[in-house]
Amino acid sequence: MIRFSNQILMSVLLSCLITCTVQAGKPEDSSFSFRKKYKGEKFLLAGCGWDKVAVVDRRTCRFEWVHTIGKGEDCNDVEVTRERNILYAYTAGARLITPEQRVIWDYKVDRNEELFTATQLSDGGYLLAICGHPARIVELDKEGYPVKEIRFETGIKTVHDQFRQIEKTKRNTYLIPLFGSGELIEMNVSGQIINRVEVGGAPFSVKQLKRGKRLLVGCGDGHRWVEIDTKTWKIERSVTSDDLEGLSLLFVAELSRYGDGTTLLCNWNGHSKDKSQPKLVEIDRNNRIVWQLDDKGSIRNISAVWRLP
Repeated sequence: MIRFSNQILMSVLLSCLITCTVQAGKPEDSSFSFRKKYKGEKFLLAGCGWDKVAVVDRRTCRFEWVHTIGKGEDCNDVEVTRERNILYAYTAGARLITPEQRVIWDYKVDRNEELFTATQLSDGGYLLAICGHPARIVELDKEGYPVKEIRFETGIKTVHDQFRQIEKTKRNTYLIPLFGSGELIEMNVSGQIINRVEVGGAPFSVKQLKRGKRLLVGCGDGHRWVEIDTKTWKIERSVTSDDLEGLSLLFVAELSRYGDGTTLLCNWNGHSKDKSQPKLVEIDRNNRIVWQLDDKGSIRNISAVWRLP
C-alpha cells in the first residue's frame, strides 16, 4: 500500500442558498485543491449507477473535479477526510485517494461480499462495513491497516439487501439500517442487538443529531425520512411527499442536517420511472425547498453526498 502524509484540517464555514443547473462537460480544473475554504459552496457527489465521483460548485453549477470509477463499482458512500483525501466505497471494496487521484490504500472484499460503508472515525482511523455471510464491520488504523473486525448475521439472506451506510456512536456501538427488513438496529461490539425500531421501506442511511439524542434515517423506497428519539427508540417525526410542496420523494438515500435545521437530501431516482425530480435538495425545518440541483441529465444518480466546508 502507498502511504501519504497528513495535511491540514478543513475549516468549517456556513452555506448559501441557491438553485442551479449543472453544466456538463470537461471540468475546469482537473487538479482541484481540497485545501481551499469554500463556505459550503461545493458538494462531493457519487451515486449507485453513476460511474463518477465528482465535485460540483453550487453557484457556477460546473463539475470542478471528476474521478471515474470502474464498471460495476457502485459508490454509495463518499467523503473528504481530515487530511483532505477522498474516501469512497465501490461495492467490491473501498479506496482512499489523494486529490491528484493517487491511491493511498485500496481495501478489497471477497467475491461473495459487498462493501457500501466507508467513513473516517473520530480517532482518524476508518470504518468499513461489509455485507455477507457473515456480515463484517472492519476498523482500520490511520495508515489503512485492519485493527478490529466484528462478524455478525443480519438475518437477511440476500447479501445485496443487507445494509448501505452505517455509523459508529460515541458509546462504541453501531447503528445499522437494515435495507432488506425495514429496520434500524443498534449493535454492540459483541454483535448483540441492543435497540431496534421498524422504520419501513429500505433504510439507506443514518445520521446522529444533537449529540446522538436523535437519529435521522433515510428510508429508501419508503419515500420518506424519519427522526428517532434515542431515549425511547420511537419515531418522533416522519416526512413524506405529502409534507413537501413541489417535490416527490423517490428513493431517499443519504441525508445530512445543517446547524440551522436544513436537511440535505439525496433523492435517488434509480428505482423510479419519474426522472423529472431533482436529485439533490435542501429543505428547511418548515419543509420548504430552499435549493435544488437541477442537473438536466448530466448526473445519472446521486445516493451519496459530502458538503465541502
